[in-house]
Amino acid sequence: MKILVTNDDGVDSAGIQELIKALEAKEENQVVAVAPDKEQSATGHAITLYRPLRVKEMNYRDIESKFLAVDGTPADCVKLGVEAILDEEPDLVISGINRGPNLGCDVLYSGTVSAAIEGLLMGIPAVAVSLVSYKDWNFKYAARFVSELMDSFKQSQLREKTILNINIPPLTKEELKGVKVTKLGNRSYTNLFDKRVDPRGETYYWLAGDIVEEENDDESDVAAVNDDYISITPIHLNLTDFSVIDKLKEENLELF
Repeated sequence: MKILVTNDDGVDSAGIQELIKALEAKEENQVVAVAPDKEQSATGHAITLYRPLRVKEMNYRDIESKFLAVDGTPADCVKLGVEAILDEEPDLVISGINRGPNLGCDVLYSGTVSAAIEGLLMGIPAVAVSLVSYKDWNFKYAARFVSELMDSFKQSQLREKTILNINIPPLTKEELKGVKVTKLGNRSYTNLFDKRVDPRGETYYWLAGDIVEEENDDESDVAAVNDDYISITPIHLNLTDFSVIDKLKEENLELF
């Protein structure tokens, strides 16, 4: 299987490196990594239009696959990788493993999820993977789980017009309760802008804030990871609210 790996934490992140090692362990996998040269979290689906993208080959101990750093966004990396760098289109795009969860509305901001969506826009099956932790960065089991999961999906399950958004608690196999297929839950933030003054007397603002855990039923991704399950949420691109279409048509809208 030809796999393009990317992320939004940058090429030096332990998450992407552990993932590559786990995928390389299977001889049938051909892995190429194209990832941002620095942190690009919360960039969403931004792409670079008004400057060139520069690419540098990286070398890391214990990684044999081609590994390229791009001074752009996660979506840039997938577009560039598929359309300009790879000799053939990959069979799969994997984005991650992200430091921190991508649950609920996080998927709208996430560079990790957006990179997978970019693969989907090109007609390539894609998954986004995140470790649900803010301090325990042990990616080894998460990387092994993803590698084994991709083996089980080789036939046809990933060919629909969806990505899989996977969130893995930072636990061992023995500590995890299992795997749940979930829906996006409710998770928001109380945003706080910290107002400061720089050494030149100019005012600036720094975004901070706290997570608000809202009520979530047992079928949500938030509830699953809080209960020590791996969450797998299928996400598709059609944002149309079909339930409202007929109601709007009844308004007999005309030009004003």
